[in-house]
Order: sequence, then structure tokens, then C-alpha cells
Amino acid sequence: MAAAPPDLVPASRRSAADLARLGEEISDRHSVTLESMLAILRSPQLSDQAARSLAIDVAAAGLVELRTQTDEHRDAILEPVVGAFERLRSDLRPLVRFGELDVQFVEPPSSGRALPGEVAHAARAMVRSAVLAFVDAGEARRVRIQWDCDGLNLLVRIRDDGRGDLTVQDDAMRPIGQRVAALDGTVVVSSTPGWGSEVQITLPLDPPAPDEPLQDQEGLSPREREVLRLLAEGRRNKEIAEALGVSVNTIKFHVSKLLRKTGARTRAEIAAIAR
Repeated sequence: MAAAPPDLVPASRRSAADLARLGEEISDRHSVTLESMLAILRSPQLSDQAARSLAIDVAAAGLVELRTQTDEHRDAILEPVVGAFERLRSDLRPLVRFGELDVQFVEPPSSGRALPGEVAHAARAMVRSAVLAFVDAGEARRVRIQWDCDGLNLLVRIRDDGRGDLTVQDDAMRPIGQRVAALDGTVVVSSTPGWGSEVQITLPLDPPAPDEPLQDQEGLSPREREVLRLLAEGRRNKEIAEALGVSVNTIKFHVSKLLRKTGARTRAEIAAIAR
């Protein structure tokens, strides 16, 4: 039986195949990085200091490449809320294992709604930043991290038992506030002197609804409407270019215009709104 042409393959199957391919690519790159580090550390031709320095360089370059690659694709990925929380626990494991901070995790219900990749990634980064802020203050001995989901928002709470003088204007909180604002969320910091501080973050799981359906908005050209339809199907720029018989750069130009006209931040937001 002949394979279905690309235009007839369901978007869900294409997305699953793309994610599987991405996973394989990341796994291969990760394996190469680890094998390179092992080879360096085992090399009899390098001193201990030289081996450590070179291994650090390889690890740093691998992390940059890995994060760049995953950042390009995470908008299209949904993470189960429990799985996203487990990744956070894994991120903080070295701090829990080797530090003096007692980190308590309150897991979200397993029935919680899956998180958009951008929200899950940002939430983990915010929690890490908050925990490190508590550690830098030098007074906290215990931190409690809780995630929950009300169906529309991811609810994050981080509480410590430190001095209780943290405010939303503190330097350590500014990066968190910027990330929250970028996702149209809210952050509240409550502190009680001598009893600790609590950071409460609310992150919407859906982009803001437009005033009218994208397809009905005035000012979209016929070509932009075609690009929009294919974006909603989960097509990548290359696939859209092939389907419309134009160059990838032309599609990038149309996507940038759609971003500007709709006020969306990412192509994933355009696709979600269009759907």
C-alpha cells in the first residue's frame, strides 16, 4: 500500500513523528557529549586539572546546544503536569543531595491538565530561581514547593523559613517577574519577618483569546490565511513552503507578519488561537 502524501497525513501523526525524531536527535547528541566527557576524564595524556577544564567546556557547550534545540521545539510539546513536576524535582536533586537545604515537594494531582511546553519550562526556571534566591539569602533551612492546576492555570507556591524580608522588587525576583509577565501571569510575594517568605505564581495555560477569530480578522491577505491554516495543522515552515510552492524565507516573512498582526508571541500561540 502506497504511503499517503504529506498533505494527507494527519497533523497528529506528523507531530508524533516530529517529536520522536527530536527525541532521538537529543538522545544522540547527549550520548556523544557524555562519551566525550568520559574519554577526556579517562585520558592518560591529560593532567587532572586539564581534564576537568576540558570536560567542563564540553559539558557547557553540550548544554547550550541542547537548550537551544529544545527551546525551538518546546512550544509544540505538551507535558503531563506530574511529569513536568518530576523534571523539576530532578533539576533540584543535586541541591537537595549535597546542600544543607531541606526541600519538600508537594506533587500536583495526576489528573491535572497537561502543560504547554513553554509554561512547564518557564515554571521550572522560576522555581529554580526562587530556591536559589532563598539559598543566597543564607537564612533558609527548609523550602516547600507546591504545584497545582485549576484547569485554566498552573498554580505554583514556594515557601521558605528564612528571614521573611523578600519582596517582589528584590533583584532576585526581577527575572521571575519578567518571565511571569511574558506569559500573562501574576506573581505575589508575601513575607513575615522572622517566619519566612512565600512566592505565589499563577500561569495561564492558554494564550489570551483574540477579540475575533483569526480567520475573520480584516487585514489578513489570502496568502497569510493559507499560512495560518497550515500553522494550525502543526506544519513546520519547510512543510508550509513545500505545500504552497514558495521558499522557507517567504514563509518566515508571512509568520512574522502574522505575529505582528495578531499580537501573538510565538507561532505556537498563533496555531492554538487559530484552532
